[in-house]
Amino acid sequence: MFVLHDHRRPRPHLDLRLEEDGVLRSWAVPKGLPTDHRSDRLAIAVDDHDLDHATYVDEHKTIADHGTWTLVDRDDRRFVLDLHGQQGTRRYALIRTGRDGGQDWLLHLLADQPAPAETDWRGPGPTA
Repeated sequence: MFVLHDHRRPRPHLDLRLEEDGVLRSWAVPKGLPTDHRSDRLAIAVDDHDLDHATYVDEHKTIADHGTWTLVDRDDRRFVLDLHGQQGTRRYALIRTGRDGGQDWLLHLLADQPAPAETDWRGPGPTA
């Protein structure tokens, strides 16, 4: 499974959470998911969360999208995945920016998508 949490505090951002090895691997994405393949977004790796956190909401956190994800390709520096969400499927790459295993990644929307979108999917993002 995957879930996108929309956080309002301390600053608006999304958390991308991917179920893997019995936990939710998580990245904070301050500017939301990329909507164009020419502009990447910073994705900051944060601590893994328990699986029950996937459904957690409160007055500052809602679920912006959820569904399943499929691994397309992976190596030490990046992995390519399809997010199968409520509004369709989008292919992204998470790219590690440092060689030291640091927290900073780039989230990239691939130009080559798995199938034409049925809707004009813009994805959720923080609002001002």
